[in-house]
Amino acid sequence: MAISDMRRQYSKGSLSESDITSNPFTLFDKWLKDAIDAGIPDPTAMTVATVDASGQPSQRIVLLKDVSEKGFVFFTNLGSRKAQELAVNPKVSCHFPWFFMERQVRVCGSVEKLSVSENAAYFFSRPKDSQLAAYASKQSKPIGSRELLLTQFKQLKDKFANKELPVPDFWGGFRIVPHQIEFWQGGEDRLHDRFEYNKTEDGLWATQRLMP
Repeated sequence: MAISDMRRQYSKGSLSESDITSNPFTLFDKWLKDAIDAGIPDPTAMTVATVDASGQPSQRIVLLKDVSEKGFVFFTNLGSRKAQELAVNPKVSCHFPWFFMERQVRVCGSVEKLSVSENAAYFFSRPKDSQLAAYASKQSKPIGSRELLLTQFKQLKDKFANKELPVPDFWGGFRIVPHQIEFWQGGEDRLHDRFEYNKTEDGLWATQRLMP
């Protein structure tokens, strides 16, 4: 079968005006809970898109670690490609691909760095091996082999076997502060339901239905 011939109906749900809340985070929290309760793989996974100084976009999947009306939080090595691009251009987009539920959420906004105390609180909540991995990997930098990475990891594991690691100054969190959030629910015959929230100057949210 040709790729162009692959298709199916989307019929797992709908999204109507009566489902739209005054605050997009209320609806997001409901959809996230639905995804977790459904047992879909990695319900907190989101694609984060950044743009470098030349205008070249780049995407990768990270894990959502906190969400509130302030925004969406993820953590990374501050020397990574995404962190370096965000330092030049703080505008960002993220996307939640809950395709097992025929749903997706698209977010546009700008990032702000988390505080030292916020970084420390999350870092120390991580398993010890995850903390060690943050030190072992200079994210996005070239390395000769996986064996070298594993050797660096083991050396650190031995060194800190009975010690607490300090919070690395090259690692931290970003909060995506949104100005636009779109909710997409698949519909039959490609007549999908799409609602877009846009933040107004007075800090409230205006909504509109979009054509599929």
